[in-house]
Amino acid sequence: MSLQISVLTPDRIFWNDTAEEIILPTSTGQRGVLTNHAPLITALDIGPRRVRTNAGWTAVALRGGFALVQGNVVTILVNEAIAASSVDAQQAEQLLQEATAQLSQATNDKEKVEATFVYKRARACLQILSVR
Repeated sequence: MSLQISVLTPDRIFWNDTAEEIILPTSTGQRGVLTNHAPLITALDIGPRRVRTNAGWTAVALRGGFALVQGNVVTILVNEAIAASSVDAQQAEQLLQEATAQLSQATNDKEKVEATFVYKRARACLQILSVR
């Protein structure tokens, strides 16, 4: 038995397929889901979503949203989903360095929140490149 997983962004169905396992970036840490998981609604943080299919592991960077697990169906609603194939490693590394500098230079709460968002997004893009 498999999980039916759908990733929906505001403008399209990003991914809709079956998988054996999924690991989600929740607001309280990484959350793994296997078949017959207990019902769950969770907020998602910026980070990589990892999926294990018969072909192996794949990853996608998610930017905030929610996930619903009910039965063996996982529905993920996010603001943005980024495939590893669309990420340039050198550019992602440069963006992470710039985001780290921006975060270290932030002086007020607004700047820190904005810099943290940019940092998490850049880090997630690099993390999905290492999943094989």
